[in-house]
Amino acid sequence: MNTFPWITLITLIPLGGAVVIALAGRKPSGGTRSLALVFSLIPGLFALLLASKFEQSVGSARPMAFGPDPSVMQFVERHAWIPTLGVDYHVGLDGLGLSMVLLTSFVIPFAIAATRGIKTGQGAYFALMLTIQGALYGAFTSMNFFHWFIFWELSLIPAYFLVRLWGGTDRRRAANQFFVYTMVGSIALLLAMVAVFLVSGTFDFAALSSAAARGDITRNLESKLGWLSVFSNGKGLGLFVFCLALLGFAIKVPLFPFHTWLPLTYTQAPTSTTMVLTGVLSKLGLYGMLRILMPVYKEQAAQLAAPLLVLACATILLSTLAALSQKDLKTILAYSSINHLGYCLLGIFALATTRQTPGQGMEDSVVMLFNGVSLQMFNHGVIASSLFCFVGFLESRPEGCPNLVNSGGLRKRAPVLAGLMGVALFASLGLPGLSGFVGEFLIFKGTFGLAAWAAALCTLGLLLSALFHLNIIQKVFCGPLKEPWLKFSDLTTEEWVTVLPAIALLFMLGFWPQLLVGITRHFKGF
Repeated sequence: MNTFPWITLITLIPLGGAVVIALAGRKPSGGTRSLALVFSLIPGLFALLLASKFEQSVGSARPMAFGPDPSVMQFVERHAWIPTLGVDYHVGLDGLGLSMVLLTSFVIPFAIAATRGIKTGQGAYFALMLTIQGALYGAFTSMNFFHWFIFWELSLIPAYFLVRLWGGTDRRRAANQFFVYTMVGSIALLLAMVAVFLVSGTFDFAALSSAAARGDITRNLESKLGWLSVFSNGKGLGLFVFCLALLGFAIKVPLFPFHTWLPLTYTQAPTSTTMVLTGVLSKLGLYGMLRILMPVYKEQAAQLAAPLLVLACATILLSTLAALSQKDLKTILAYSSINHLGYCLLGIFALATTRQTPGQGMEDSVVMLFNGVSLQMFNHGVIASSLFCFVGFLESRPEGCPNLVNSGGLRKRAPVLAGLMGVALFASLGLPGLSGFVGEFLIFKGTFGLAAWAAALCTLGLLLSALFHLNIIQKVFCGPLKEPWLKFSDLTTEEWVTVLPAIALLFMLGFWPQLLVGITRHFKGF
């Protein structure tokens, strides 16, 4: 199983499908979406095959620090590419990477199946969606920064065109804002990693992690980059380089105050594009923090752990306050997405408080945090894409998408829609028995062991989050049915079949989180 280039195949299938769809889409055809769905599902089936062959016992005999451990990487492919730069084509999967590959394999076909209202340029639209899928596979499996960064950028460019060409009335401003923010972050990240390459001579993630653990990167920054005389020592330069790298990932997630591009982009993008943006592209930033930022800059992250935790708390609390003040359903869900990604940031920055391999007292908190963040990343992808899928179904009705002012009583006309969307909303607010609860519980329990003040402060975010989720249910689905919605139609067979797998996952991971934890575990006893 490990000798066959499965990862390369999974990455190339959607990219090849994008070419086929783009060429076939030049001719008018009603089967463009179906063909795109096939090309998106095939690598997903291979990903499930890899998951079934994944050896969960590998690497579980001892605690593992941040960073890719070569001893636990599976399905590894490594070939010389640019030897003069120390660049290999190096891909592989551990539990974290596999969970994100599985998430990509779910969200992209889900978004393609849920696509509505694309009347022109269907071939180009679905080709761009498949390009994002291939780029995400490449990014989640890359073990070398050089080609990881290629896939990172490749995932952003199609997203820009999806918003710019098929978005709403203010799509130009939304796309430009998205492009400027993400490009600034990408440039900052590239500069940071080039600086690290100059002092380490490698782009390989495992080698960089080992060098950082020995203190070589911080120690060599000043001696090898001494021309930056504005810094009096290597530690000051290390903090500056860390902040550059952090900016790239913070914009992508996003972290307050770099979040202002998100609400406009999510509301103006086609709903199926928003499903991809919130369901899986936002996880690329969190994944980068776990795979690159924390292993390579662990010392600097520990030094700035307190202010980083403050920013995570601000991300959680301020986004809920913003959601409570909104009336547009799509905008509320955009701020809800920021709120739930903030819990992942809280867990990651709490992990940064551990300066070295923790003792037994802290190890339990670290284990819970890592598993909690991994679960929350996956669960948020399913929950958020499901909620925006329902918004897309609402938008496809002749009456348009309701808001918190002009609607009410829709459960009388659409009980199936109200029930299934209610399940997704309850999963989003963290109801026990649904997938959103387990990840948040582990994050808070782990954070209390490492940064109790941050966990205590952010519990207020849980309360405020419940308020705006229940407000949606009350204002949209309950109460008297108003005049504009008297002929509102329930979900069609195609629509509820589209969303049913996501609803099933919400229950499955709520009652059986070990299904995913068994993959992502990296610690003794898990």
